[in-house]
Amino acid sequence: MHPTDAAQALDLIRSLGAPARLQRHVELVGEAGEALLELLREQSVAVDERFVRIGIVLHDAGKIRHPAELNAPGGEHEPSGEAMLLVAGVSPELARVCLSHARWAAMDCRLEELAVALADKLWKGVRKTELEERFIDAAAAAGERDRWSLYLALDSGFERIAADGGERLARSAV
Repeated sequence: MHPTDAAQALDLIRSLGAPARLQRHVELVGEAGEALLELLREQSVAVDERFVRIGIVLHDAGKIRHPAELNAPGGEHEPSGEAMLLVAGVSPELARVCLSHARWAAMDCRLEELAVALADKLWKGVRKTELEERFIDAAAAAGERDRWSLYLALDSGFERIAADGGERLARSAV
């Protein structure tokens, strides 16, 4: 199944056995993702919003096979999730978010993949400077914008999104 929207992606991970905790996680990351997409729209930066929304739902699919990583650090879910999604018929481009959301520093990532990775940090109030810098560089290139003016707008937007992290974390328990 190749999901064409976030609802289909959610149906897919449910069909693969996503526990309630994982479904809640992608919902909360999705909230941060929507705020990030709104920020990009405000700055006239073109991004494939459909890819970002679907990527957010799919990024931790491997935790279905590695449920211990729902509550503890670990990277086994990343290649496992990509493989599981490929078998399920998801495009390689989308399945790759299972790797790129966590391994963005070692990969050549497009803006949309960086958006998934960034939403996965900001949802819980975490600011990751290196990731934010890479995202701003990619957004400036995509929007053909001056990096510094875009930096100022995006940085304050990241802070607003992260500021709600505590409240989202409080809602993360299922």
